[in-house]
Amino acid sequence: MSFTTQFLQEVQQVTAQLDVAAIEKCADELAAIRERGGRLFILGVGGSAGNAGHAVNDFRKICGFEAYAPTDNVSELTARTNDEGWASVFVEWLRGSRLKKEDAVLVFSVGGGNLEKNVSPNLVHALHLAKQVGARVIGIVGKDGGYTAKVADACVIVPTVNANNITPHSEAFQAVIWHLFVSHPDLKMNQTKWESVAKT
Repeated sequence: MSFTTQFLQEVQQVTAQLDVAAIEKCADELAAIRERGGRLFILGVGGSAGNAGHAVNDFRKICGFEAYAPTDNVSELTARTNDEGWASVFVEWLRGSRLKKEDAVLVFSVGGGNLEKNVSPNLVHALHLAKQVGARVIGIVGKDGGYTAKVADACVIVPTVNANNITPHSEAFQAVIWHLFVSHPDLKMNQTKWESVAKT
């Protein structure tokens, strides 16, 4: 079997094992956040940071959310990293954004954060603040979901079907799932360009 065949078979396995109820719960949470006028703060590191920036665009443009990602402002991100340290960059950015109970933090992460193993401590500290102020926490994470899965109000864990491909599948399915959210009839407000063109 070629690597390509194996990888695509794994994609099918991940898709088949996704928890549909968990996805719907996340969509419900998102709809409730928008209904009460809450803002959506999307956090991610590495490839997940790139996904966060893309998702901000989609949630704003397609679903009418007020949405932001701290990693979209490289000047502030690097200033905070340089002056205060990497572990506090997200929590201090959320404090500066006046995170409140009406808002939500959406986490994209492979591991979900783990202080004991010093994996994505910035996510853990951000979620401490979110829980402290009463903001909702939603996650799309891989592996066992880490700290995010423990404290989230709604969370989708991307199943591990091959321990050698945890990161690529986790980050790829972040995109699949958030695109599902912004296409969901309970969330979608505006037509996307190519679908509208196809109907003319």
